Amino acid sequence: MADARPTDPTAPAGAPVPPTPPVPLSALLARDDLALRQLAGPTGPDVVIHWAHTSEMVDPFPYLLGGELLLTAGVQFPDAPFPDTFFDSYVARVVAAGGAALGFGLAPVHDSVPDALVTACATHGLPLLEVPPGTTFSGVARAVWQLMAQARLAELRRVTEAQQSLATAAAHADPVPSVLRRLAQRLGGHAVLYGPDGTGIAAAGRAPAPAVTEALRKLATVVRPATPPGQAQTGQAPPGQAQTSRAPTGQAPPGKPPTAPAGPAPARPASATDTADGVHLSAYALGSGEGFVLGVAAGRRDGGDHTIASVGAVLLSLLTGEHHSGAGAARSSALVRLLLGATPEEVAPLLDTGDGTSGGERIVVHARPDRQTPDAVAAAALGTALGTPLVDLDPDGEVVRLLVPAGRGPAPVPGWTLGVSAPAGAGGWPAADAQAARALARARATRVPLVRHGARPGLSELVPETAARAHAQALLAPLAAQPALTDTLRTWLSLHGSWDRTAVALGVHRNTVRQRVARAALLLGADLDDPDVRMELWFALRHS
Repeated sequence: MADARPTDPTAPAGAPVPPTPPVPLSALLARDDLALRQLAGPTGPDVVIHWAHTSEMVDPFPYLLGGELLLTAGVQFPDAPFPDTFFDSYVARVVAAGGAALGFGLAPVHDSVPDALVTACATHGLPLLEVPPGTTFSGVARAVWQLMAQARLAELRRVTEAQQSLATAAAHADPVPSVLRRLAQRLGGHAVLYGPDGTGIAAAGRAPAPAVTEALRKLATVVRPATPPGQAQTGQAPPGQAQTSRAPTGQAPPGKPPTAPAGPAPARPASATDTADGVHLSAYALGSGEGFVLGVAAGRRDGGDHTIASVGAVLLSLLTGEHHSGAGAARSSALVRLLLGATPEEVAPLLDTGDGTSGGERIVVHARPDRQTPDAVAAAALGTALGTPLVDLDPDGEVVRLLVPAGRGPAPVPGWTLGVSAPAGAGGWPAADAQAARALARARATRVPLVRHGARPGLSELVPETAARAHAQALLAPLAAQPALTDTLRTWLSLHGSWDRTAVALGVHRNTVRQRVARAALLLGADLDDPDVRMELWFALRHS
């Protein structure tokens, strides 16, 4: 039966173990400074311990959690006429409590390990170690923790290297097969991507036996959504398809056909594990919500395997989600059409976000984080906060640009400074982009979280747009070859001639601002102390 929780195959049945890698008993025996010697019980790499514990109790059962190396000096062992019975009962209780091994210390109570204890450990399959007089129990415990720390470090290094390898594979031209191949290599097994209908889309690694393959396919159904994507869980089967369900025990009562349960279907786990013919199986539901499932079959399940497989599942979720959703396909289509020569007005209807604004007005938002440089993850998170998937991180990596439906009216976002344009149709998005850039510069200069481009009609609208642009082009012609001067002059005028605020908005030194403004005034032959000149230049800059 599948279990939705990952399990540790090395742990005793029902025994809780710490979230640290177990230590092979052979590694402890290999420590020359301890000089331990195994007298009885199984050996090999599969014999592991999770911690060390000292007890001189006659019955240590209530005090053991499982997986321990139990250390004792035999203070509690009596000089009874029939010690064999006592030792057999003692070892049986340690095994029942989940003890992984028994360490018997020589001196000061016993000069040698009792033969009856050796026999009992051999009978019950409990590893028995002889601890020499020069080795303290605290030294043994310290060695266990040191080996655990080394194993943990090795596991973290292995997981980190696997994450980097999988991320590199996701950037290949064939990302899904590449991720599956790298995942199968890292886990030493077989990886397969199941589609929403349960069929294998792609696979990598050596295929297991048919029985194991079938078991893995069935395990995938444990985590796959009960209904196809987009289909409401009404309890009704799709047209033309018979409806079946599973009884709580997996079988219908004798004499009765399966019936659908009342109410909504129970939530499915995100992952599940199982074993088949000694092969460890895992299934992971991909977060795209489209019904894709990652299946993994491996001969063994080492520490960190679950984390590595989870990383692979996240990458596959990203690779399958966006490109198989309707909105993602539409946005890809819009991009292709733009690259092939279509106009923004022609592709705008493809940018439907489900809010009725398809092809209508949108707002351009420019954003900068208050502290760190934005990355793709931060940009995507901002897009989620503003309710839009249309996000772009500029090549310089300093500003995030977003297209937001006009009806949503962006609000301040903690940790970000936003510049918001006026609503515009597809043909006006380039102008709105410039508006948002100027609004962001003003927001940063005035240290406010959000500035919106003014939408109130002004005197400039009394002049026809064609005439206004022609006047602006003629007046600003001396600055045409030096856009840095134009941007500096525009920002300086918008901030009422403040050198410091302009420097903050542009990210330059205040002396640079002074030099640029002086140079602009010289080229224009204008007296910038004259308010009429400033007004005329501001009019021209707004229409440039």
